[in-house]
Amino acid sequence: MDEVTPHRVVVLALTGLLPFELGIPHRIFGRAKDAAGRRLYEILTCGIRPGPVMTDADFAVTVEHGPEALATADTVVVPASYELGPVFEEGRLPDELAAALAHVRPGTRMVSICTGGYVLAAAGYLDGRPATTHWSTAEHFQRLFPSVKVDADVLFIDDGDVLTSAGVAAGIDLCLHIVRRDHGTAVANDVARRTVVPPHRDGGQAQYIHRPVPEPQVATTATARAWALGRLHEPLQLRDMADQEAMSVRTFTRRFREEVGISPGQWLSQQRVERARHLLESTDLSVDRVARDAGFGTAQSMRQHLQATLGVPPTVYRRTFRAGASRRSM
Repeated sequence: MDEVTPHRVVVLALTGLLPFELGIPHRIFGRAKDAAGRRLYEILTCGIRPGPVMTDADFAVTVEHGPEALATADTVVVPASYELGPVFEEGRLPDELAAALAHVRPGTRMVSICTGGYVLAAAGYLDGRPATTHWSTAEHFQRLFPSVKVDADVLFIDDGDVLTSAGVAAGIDLCLHIVRRDHGTAVANDVARRTVVPPHRDGGQAQYIHRPVPEPQVATTATARAWALGRLHEPLQLRDMADQEAMSVRTFTRRFREEVGISPGQWLSQQRVERARHLLESTDLSVDRVARDAGFGTAQSMRQHLQATLGVPPTVYRRTFRAGASRRSM
């Protein structure tokens, strides 16, 4: 059996951190295993210095590793903290934090959860790049870091070697996405099942921003979504989905955006991409057949959607993850 070297994830614990967010990388990455049951990630927690780190709760956590651990990381995760001081107030790294981040090797994947994005921005990792953070601080984040392209309507943003997530539980979505990107849908879905969370949440932060609670008798779009998921291979029309809820197209579209955070068309494209990924990874169906079964109609259409979403065409995606699955099953 081939030796597997786990990808090392180092989590940077800062004073005032949220214990829930600190645990997300350990829970998600720590549950990712190959077909032989071997762990795919190694997770370490470090601080600016070893020792106790106060949280935003009534207890501290003891961190054994100092900032030198950052030099060993393949991925660095920065969870949120409520005591970022000059980072939050001035967009500036204090000397100790700057010295800690100086250990990070060039090319290391950088990840933030919630307001941990302030640290990445202050360190220059987000200059000229798209990013997100908790919706309640998005405007402040944009003012403090005008060169960052802030999008407050999404759960996370993957910009290659730098990834940012929205508030709190969106860190779960982002970490699952990273597992999916690294090892495919099957591994990510297994982690999600073990964690008892959905493998992929629809929409963005728009669905969590405070709005007046709708009247109990107001219908939702859940029935239409379930109906569409069973018919992704068909040429679905917006009118068809609206009919499932006995709504006008205009009312349905507005209600759908309120509940899901994106348009019905965007949601359908997302679901079809996920279906195509699953089929490419788990079957030997031809690309043309996968395109038909996922509802894209033609292989050309599927190529365009996968290239835009995943950055690779279907054949490259299949070769990457089917080959990975074969190696993991050896």
